[in-house]
Amino acid sequence: MGFVAIAAADELAVDEMKAFELDGRRLLLVRTADDFYVVDEMCTHEDYSLALGCIKGRRIKCSLHGSYFDLATGEPDEEPADEPICSYRVKVENGQVWVDPAQTRPESRCRR
Repeated sequence: MGFVAIAAADELAVDEMKAFELDGRRLLLVRTADDFYVVDEMCTHEDYSLALGCIKGRRIKCSLHGSYFDLATGEPDEEPADEPICSYRVKVENGQVWVDPAQTRPESRCRR
């Protein structure tokens, strides 16, 4: 599939996120102070939307049970979650945010 444009780079303010569906997958675009990330939308502990949580630096918090996930690696930082979410390759070009839903970031620890 390759990279797909998913949003204008100025669409989200820092610490905002946007849920979307691509290729049958529920994903979440997150903007931090340093970068853009696209991760799986659903928490791996319970099927609960991370879009209902909040962003703290380079981590996202699931509001159901309080697990935090690193946005780059997908690793859970706090229990009860113990499985990582996937974090996908993202680039910003020509004022657009692009994601490749077939490729995880090199540092991503998810199992697909």
